[in-house]
Amino acid sequence: MKTEGSVTSLQDRPIPRWSLGSSSGLHYGSFVNSLASLTPDAKEKPAISPRQAHIAVAVLCYINLLNYMERYTIAGVLSNIQKFFDISDSTAGLLQTVFICSFLLLAPLFGYLGDRYNRKYIMIGGLSVWLVTAAGSSFVTDSSFWLLVLLRGMVGVGEASYSTLAPTIIGDLFTGGKRSVMICVFYVFIPVGSGLGYIVGAGCATLTGDWRWALRITPILGLVGLVLLVLLCPNPARGAAETHGEGVIEQSSYLEDIKYLLKNKSYVLSSCGVTAMAFLTGALAFWMPTFLSRAQVTQGIREPCQKEPCDPTDSLIFGAVTVVTGIVGGSLGTTLSRWFRDKVPNADPLICAVGMLGSAPCLFITIFVASASIPATYVFIFLGELLLSLNWAVLADILLYVVIPTKRATAEALQITVLHLLGDAGSPYLLGAISDAINKSKPATPGAGFRSLKYSLLACPTVGILGGLFFLLTSRYIAEDRNRVQRLLEDPPQEQGPAPEPSMEMSNKSNE
Repeated sequence: MKTEGSVTSLQDRPIPRWSLGSSSGLHYGSFVNSLASLTPDAKEKPAISPRQAHIAVAVLCYINLLNYMERYTIAGVLSNIQKFFDISDSTAGLLQTVFICSFLLLAPLFGYLGDRYNRKYIMIGGLSVWLVTAAGSSFVTDSSFWLLVLLRGMVGVGEASYSTLAPTIIGDLFTGGKRSVMICVFYVFIPVGSGLGYIVGAGCATLTGDWRWALRITPILGLVGLVLLVLLCPNPARGAAETHGEGVIEQSSYLEDIKYLLKNKSYVLSSCGVTAMAFLTGALAFWMPTFLSRAQVTQGIREPCQKEPCDPTDSLIFGAVTVVTGIVGGSLGTTLSRWFRDKVPNADPLICAVGMLGSAPCLFITIFVASASIPATYVFIFLGELLLSLNWAVLADILLYVVIPTKRATAEALQITVLHLLGDAGSPYLLGAISDAINKSKPATPGAGFRSLKYSLLACPTVGILGGLFFLLTSRYIAEDRNRVQRLLEDPPQEQGPAPEPSMEMSNKSNE
């Protein structure tokens, strides 16, 4: 019988807070908290109230919409910019390349800071820089093209901070299927914002007769977003949604974080796939309106643009197509993922592979049918963009469920750096340079400009096939990676305390 002075048994000791420290003796990444896609039926206590969480996601989605609107407003008025500054295709492509380069170079810094410091404050600082430089780029003169290039590079500071950290906050606000839906909503605003960028840019240039007014709309709307971010967006503890609001504590160096990520096959291969997707979408987003305009000039449907403002019809239609395919494709991709995930363990990378490989023939047909039929061209553009849009939310969900909460910002940052460095940072300039090289040997006519851009665009479906192969490789490993994480979730390691003293009852029995 237990005596009055018996010592508390091990089972009665309080469970310590979720922790992973360098002194724990665990290999990097051996500790993983509950991840949404792995525990779809988990009933977790939210870190903050559901109402606050949904408001926060709405604010983050609004700012994400503005980020991509601003990014592609330039593409919507590209013909006007070329006429205003009298620059070639390759020089015009520098505007997007410099922006993306600053974006990718700063992303690792924000990833490091985001895993260690207050993410809300970091985003507020970055968004403030974005507002000032985006507005400033609208006041350049026709002799200040390189100032415009510099300001476009500084805009990347704000977007690097936001794009790196915002998805990790959503990951810490929700779990299970709810997180998948919230991530889908957030990432749907990438194509929606991109499409609205063309529409707003072209529309403002037409209404005002000055393309620079197109660059002033998003900073005005962004000021509202900054206020909403300050007032309504929380900074949840890392892993809060998966640990009953307590969060995760970890002490690891940046080098250890990188080593952990590089050993994660699903993360590495899916990052290669999304890099190919970034190359493809970046090139198409920047050059497709111009390509369609030149195609119609070649067919005699319209006259060449001699001075700004140029006809905005192609930017408006392409923007509308991007918005619709973004919403439909993103929603369809998430629906397919949730439907097949329990039935097919590697469903997510297979959906991405189908999207990439299916888009390649559509884009190939788009490039060659443009010289004969503009309506048919838009049909295949629609199909190609719809298939590509299947991937946005699914890719984000993959990252969140194969990376532990305290390394998610670093994972987002490293992926952003690679996908932009090898993807859309160089693709607009590369295609412009190829177009210029082809055009050098031909007379400077509208037909020659169309053909040179057409052949340079063939790089897009080629890279799309490569991206699909990377996703097929990812499908070989993702089930294994998820099962490994699942086993760890079922028996999470905890901090080891001192061995308990034997109870009096046990001592008495021993004495007997």
